[in-house]
Amino acid sequence: MTHSNKSSDPSSPATTALVIGAGQAGGPLAGALAKAGWQVTLIEREHVGGTCVNEGCTPTKAMIASARAAHVARTSGALGVSANNVRVDLNGIVDRVQGIVKDFREGSRAGVLKAGVKLLDGQARFTGVRQVEVTLNGGGTRELNADYVFINAGASPRWPELPGVRNVGAMTSRDILLLRELPAHLLILGGGYISLEFAQLYARLGSRVTVVETGERLMPREDEDVAAALQKVLEDEGVTFLLGAEAIQTRREGDDIKLEIRQGSEAQTLSGSHLLVAVGRTPNTDGLNVEATGARLGKHGEIVVDQHLRAAENVYALGDIKGGPAFTHISYDDYRIVRDALLHGKGREISERPVPYTLFTDPQLGRVGLDLQGARTLGRPTRIYTLPMSSVARAIETGETAGLMRCVVDEATDLLLGATVLGSEGGEVMGALQLAMMGGLSSADLRNATLAHPTLCESINNLFMGEPEMLSGTAKTD
Repeated sequence: MTHSNKSSDPSSPATTALVIGAGQAGGPLAGALAKAGWQVTLIEREHVGGTCVNEGCTPTKAMIASARAAHVARTSGALGVSANNVRVDLNGIVDRVQGIVKDFREGSRAGVLKAGVKLLDGQARFTGVRQVEVTLNGGGTRELNADYVFINAGASPRWPELPGVRNVGAMTSRDILLLRELPAHLLILGGGYISLEFAQLYARLGSRVTVVETGERLMPREDEDVAAALQKVLEDEGVTFLLGAEAIQTRREGDDIKLEIRQGSEAQTLSGSHLLVAVGRTPNTDGLNVEATGARLGKHGEIVVDQHLRAAENVYALGDIKGGPAFTHISYDDYRIVRDALLHGKGREISERPVPYTLFTDPQLGRVGLDLQGARTLGRPTRIYTLPMSSVARAIETGETAGLMRCVVDEATDLLLGATVLGSEGGEVMGALQLAMMGGLSSADLRNATLAHPTLCESINNLFMGEPEMLSGTAKTD
């Protein structure tokens, strides 16, 4: 479906747009529309850049880099190097991280202003179809309406229904990034992907860490051997996992936080200095009154969209607020889909894109497309190639042999259907395999490719030299 742009007619008024939320879709889209001649107002209640820049990717990965530096220093003896008296300066780490955040945030803000976008700092609320009231941060309100509305208001950490949790000083993923005292014992409620990053991060900085997870195993969306391998790495670094554990209540006793849990029929009380709540995220639709636009909310509070990200007539939702994969690169691709439809008449559906992701533990976990458990339900013959990182020359040389590489290959076409890389720079190696998928390269092409030695990507040769596991295409059921 194509859309008309009134700004293309010099004799007609410019198309007007309201963009709510300056995240990784809203900011770029506002700038692109403004450069195309639209009159664009961008409304942001807190910081330009969204979750990624301010409390997500940028600060967490910068902190992970500091934690890795401490870990490498402590374990350098295995490489014949002695680094004694490793000291962690959490204040210095936080100062560095927040300095990077500030630079990225200010750069994002400057970018939208340079593009000719009008930026309002405040909270938006719909009062009608493509009509909003903005409560300005500096006081007062503004009433606005436009031809098009784009909602990129993101999501926030979700609080569990746990008695006492709001009263004990528990932190979310946002709060912990500003913590300037190293937890003596960090309790983490929830064993999801972000929890694993924080667990390893703080264990490497010197905290005792205990993760409480209701599931019977970590990362159920991943192959069981992949999840088990990563769990062992974190356990070897001192992280304790309590799986199949239900949190009952929490309370504060002096300087300690008490967390009562039940595993099966057994109950116990954990005592920690700090509690991180990491049980998921909730779309920021509370208070927006998006129903006034004709849009609908899903069961988790997300804005329901079609394959082109439309929520109602000339109303679009982009990024985390629409539900689905909550990744920065997905939010940015949402921007590209809407931009190309409105400015270039190119239609693309969200179901057409791959959804790669990387978990920034050490080793990293990179995933795209099918894994082994997905291939088992595919319904057609496939080959599964698996290579342990302990057989990768570069990993042996650097002393980073934990993990594995895995690819699912279609038996009929020899094309790659998915890749999993748990290993050193797993996200980068996965990215190389994703490019091969996008380019239509076969496993034979990759097996015979001339790749630089000794690199991690060179191990792609070796991956496809191994004997694959054959799956018949008959779905297995348990």
